[in-house]
Amino acid sequence: MTIILHITRREEWEKAKVAGFYRGDTLNLEGFIHCSTPTQVIKVANFRFRNQRDLVVLCIDSQKVEPDIRYEAAEEGELFPHVYGALNVDAVLKVVEFAPGEDGFLELPQGVVDLV
Repeated sequence: MTIILHITRREEWEKAKVAGFYRGDTLNLEGFIHCSTPTQVIKVANFRFRNQRDLVVLCIDSQKVEPDIRYEAAEEGELFPHVYGALNVDAVLKVVEFAPGEDGFLELPQGVVDLV
């Protein structure tokens, strides 16, 4: 099993659970949902989400994802997983609170560390 991670707002995840799928704002804008590998997620989190509250990390079993997942290179040459379509909520194994520390930086939550 390969785990990929996605950071979103708790409110968006709550809407997704009711709908049965998660779309993410980038699906409409860019055609895919941005995800990260466990080694990438903290770098991405602190670049994009530093000091933000009400975040969760979706721990996704890539084998259960119904739409296509493509690993595509970013500017730094790293391969990032992108989900091309609405993510089926049953592919999400765990949802973990993702709150910054007092300094505003995010660290990988223990619930994610335990899974990966």
